Amino acid sequence: MSSRRERLEAILVARGLDAIVLRDGANLAWYLAGARVHVVAGTPILEVTVGRGGDELRTSAIEAPRLAAEELDADAPGVRVLPWWEPLDAPTGGPAGSDLPRPGEADVADDLMTARAALGPEELERYRALCRDSAAAAAAALRRARPGDSEFALAGRAARELYERGIEPIVMLVAGAERLPLHRHPLPTGAMLGDLAMVVVNGRRHGLVSAVTRMRAFRPLAAAARARYGALLEVEAAYLGATRAGARIGDIVAAGTAAYAEHGFAADEWQAHHQGGPMGYATRDYLAHPGTDDVATAGRPFGWNPSAGGFKVEDTIVATDGEPEIVSPDPDWPAVEVAGRQRPDVLA
Repeated sequence: MSSRRERLEAILVARGLDAIVLRDGANLAWYLAGARVHVVAGTPILEVTVGRGGDELRTSAIEAPRLAAEELDADAPGVRVLPWWEPLDAPTGGPAGSDLPRPGEADVADDLMTARAALGPEELERYRALCRDSAAAAAAALRRARPGDSEFALAGRAARELYERGIEPIVMLVAGAERLPLHRHPLPTGAMLGDLAMVVVNGRRHGLVSAVTRMRAFRPLAAAARARYGALLEVEAAYLGATRAGARIGDIVAAGTAAYAEHGFAADEWQAHHQGGPMGYATRDYLAHPGTDDVATAGRPFGWNPSAGGFKVEDTIVATDGEPEIVSPDPDWPAVEVAGRQRPDVLA
């Protein structure tokens, strides 16, 4: 907590504020060392005010016992318990900022995103374990799938594999052969998988979020399909090669988007689906594009997810001063070497 509080104290000083009110789930999970801060997805059950004189956590009488028993560590702020019908907002008594500002509050969302961007050593260890387990869960679900299974069945199997590893599925996309060429965000349906299946998972544990995509073919891929997937891996290689500390994030995206045309896709293919961006405590902190002026820092996670021709490739990586670290590997999944890296193949 001390290092996280020091980062917020720096924002207080720099912005001339007396307090910062944390309302966004990603910032709350980061500040509270991975506590689960949601019951209903997207609606945090607590707020934290970080002030010059100390911190206060506000939550309802419903949530306080479980938070104290199961979620908050010894360094957590003092808890103020409110009746469930009262709002969590509290007056700060001076100039305040917030990640989700109310009238009269300064917007410090970007300051906070920067403060939590680079993961520390303990966070990185948790993150590596989460991402490895997420990859293993997606793989286990696909290995048990059959062409006659529905997309719903595969999604349910993937969710179970995640939960059995202590991971909460927060995004689950599944498509079979019929829907893969049609939709970039395929929420699962009752359609049968057929000859080809894709699972996309974002899983959360200790507040951190993984991103993994895996694909399986139930019969050997045709030569043209195999070539498309190989070309897509080359596009991903351009993203991975450009991701290093100090790089302008817009330039990373520009390198990746240029690779589509270089490898036989339409030059504007990247415009059909977002290409990813920085992440960590959120599925993406924002969707990066060539105009993004933010800079990659060592220890900051990224998820790049190029897609085209009915295929998609995605792993979670962490930027370093050199080659990015791929933190969602699966040594048991078939791999192909691309630009000197082992990348996931389509399981056949």
